[in-house]
Amino acid sequence: MRSTMQDVPLSIGDLVRYGTTVHGDAEVVTWTGGEPYSATYREVGRRAAQLAHALRELGITGDQRVATFQWNNQEHLEAYLAVPAMGAVLHTLNIRLHPSQLAYIADHAEDEVVIVDASLVPLFAPLLPKLSTVRHVIVAGDAGADLSALDADGVRVHHYDALIEGRPEEFDWPVVDERDAAAMCYTSGTTGDPKGVVYSHRSIWLHSMQVCMSDGKGLSQGDKALAIVPMFHAMSWGLPYAAMMVGPSLLLPDRFLQPAAIADMIQVERPTIAAAVPTIWQGLAAELEERPRDVSSLNRVVVGGAACPPSLMRVFEERFGVPVVHAWGMTETSPLGSVANPPTGTEGEERWAYRLSQGRLPASVRGRLVGDGGEVVPNDGKSVGELQVRGPWIAGSYYKDTDPAKFEDGWLRTGDVGTLSPDGFLTLTDRAKDVIKSGGEWISSVELENRVMEHPAVAEAAVIAVPDPKWDERPLVAVVLRDGHTADAAELRAHLADRVARWQLPERWAFIAEVPKTSVGKFDKKTLRKEHEEGGLKVVEERG
Repeated sequence: MRSTMQDVPLSIGDLVRYGTTVHGDAEVVTWTGGEPYSATYREVGRRAAQLAHALRELGITGDQRVATFQWNNQEHLEAYLAVPAMGAVLHTLNIRLHPSQLAYIADHAEDEVVIVDASLVPLFAPLLPKLSTVRHVIVAGDAGADLSALDADGVRVHHYDALIEGRPEEFDWPVVDERDAAAMCYTSGTTGDPKGVVYSHRSIWLHSMQVCMSDGKGLSQGDKALAIVPMFHAMSWGLPYAAMMVGPSLLLPDRFLQPAAIADMIQVERPTIAAAVPTIWQGLAAELEERPRDVSSLNRVVVGGAACPPSLMRVFEERFGVPVVHAWGMTETSPLGSVANPPTGTEGEERWAYRLSQGRLPASVRGRLVGDGGEVVPNDGKSVGELQVRGPWIAGSYYKDTDPAKFEDGWLRTGDVGTLSPDGFLTLTDRAKDVIKSGGEWISSVELENRVMEHPAVAEAAVIAVPDPKWDERPLVAVVLRDGHTADAAELRAHLADRVARWQLPERWAFIAEVPKTSVGKFDKKTLRKEHEEGGLKVVEERG
């Protein structure tokens, strides 16, 4: 028996049409470091239509790739709407990747057009001669910017506003197959070449619904969302398309991502929700301690991309009155996988335990844990295994690369190790590649990092495994001290003594100026390991 329901495809075109009319009065505000500029969703929709007409004239008539090399700003949002809605594929280039990786990615995706912020032309120009498939570069922003550096054979250069000016303000967004490609991102390529993840119209639509649900990020029309998480990374965690769905205003920080700028932004523009990786919030907490601002408009901040130290969550809640909501995901999961909204009725430390987890997997995301021997272990909150997930917004393969090591029987292998509780809450103890095997027992690098960062003198701490002749591996802690604070290895080891098992206490410590970060702000432990192997870390041993 078949249903009697209409079979209407879920398309970005319909989402754009809805968001820019029904929620037409909502605003997009772009921070400039001075006077911000803004436009209504209605105005953004008109400009997105003009951009679509311009791209048609440049030869984008099917599912060609249109790349962006931009900060979070209004013009980037216009590309987010126009490109997939017209049937092409939006490819967000991560501006923080190494130039060789960017060149590989753009060629692998076969980008034909790249929209570049004027402020990023000096960064992009050296890449252009290496991009074999790019035919057009569109420069957004400063109309008077010097574009002479963008001279390359066979490439035409256009000013964004001049290109769209005078074009029709309406576009007949085509009907597309909801399973067709809408957008693509590449992983950061920490091992091997970056991998392409291609999102469908259907997956983006369903993911946007989850972002808005109460057990997701709870985004609603009454919000003003500060999207710090880059639009060039994992689709800004779904905020732009979810905004079209339910109509909150958007606050976009452009290139102004320094703690002082973010603090000013929050005080002036009064967002209600914000999303970013832990390092952003660590910097903001330090800034607010030194130069207080009014951040009381925030009723929640979403933290993901890496485990958030519990001490940081408590600082935001107890000192600034801002609850931190822990989330987990990855490029391959669109990226929302789980959100730590505690069950109704929980209080006190029980509630904190739920909040400190990575959160509950939603109905659309199934999860299982697989042990070292390939066996599926129970979801009992105790048994440990590698997390595997599947669902309608989870990648089932990479673009032009099946990578059988990453996909197993229809499940995505996340590389994250942890537990699942009977009520669906995920607690991650480490990345599979970062866990420390010492004397046959496992030590969680994340647990050690969180405990070390509870010390008032510590700004950041990253733990890596180093070889040990007796125990196979032991932890080495790389520590960044707060400005004006002092602490030595003996003090920090003593601080850990009543917080972790004695056999887990690190003997090796290194004090560094800054923990190296990946292109998306996570601790880059690969670089730390290399520095240690090459003798670049000054290691202090403390066994007292």
